[in-house]
Amino acid sequence: MRYFLSLGSNLGNRSRNLAQARSLLQKAGVRIIRQSSVYETEPVDYLDQPWFYNQVLEVETSRSPLALLNTVKEIEHRMKRQPTCEKGPRVIDIDILLAERTVVQTNRLVIPHPRLSFRNFVMVPLAEIAPDFVHPLLHLPISTLAEMTGDTAEVRRVVEVRRFHQVSRESRL
Repeated sequence: MRYFLSLGSNLGNRSRNLAQARSLLQKAGVRIIRQSSVYETEPVDYLDQPWFYNQVLEVETSRSPLALLNTVKEIEHRMKRQPTCEKGPRVIDIDILLAERTVVQTNRLVIPHPRLSFRNFVMVPLAEIAPDFVHPLLHLPISTLAEMTGDTAEVRRVVEVRRFHQVSRESRL
């Protein structure tokens, strides 16, 4: 089954935390199909905290939605996510946004994620990799929903500069 996952981090080395979460997902047998750019995003709801790095992944796994939830909660635990106040700072947060056209409503899991269409930090990266995907309950493409969030929180793409070791011509001789 194909899923869309949201990754977020605002403690420690945010970029490294996202990379570690991606690596742990892959080691758990979750295949990453596509990944959005990384975005630096303004906190929502609980504002007195550092800005987040957020990213959305399209993944594939044979796991059921509840089994995938167990996997992502184990990854959060392995990365030492500590409970704080609701919507507070965290090393990593992994949310299941969508599971193909599947709708899940249990005490532990709701898919589609109930607030995804109201949050720029989710909709901007999701629209980058899946603009034509149709929300199974709202029946609108993600690109349309991304324009309708009503969220004023800032979202800006992170451009990471990679440093390369330059070898001089003399040292190669």
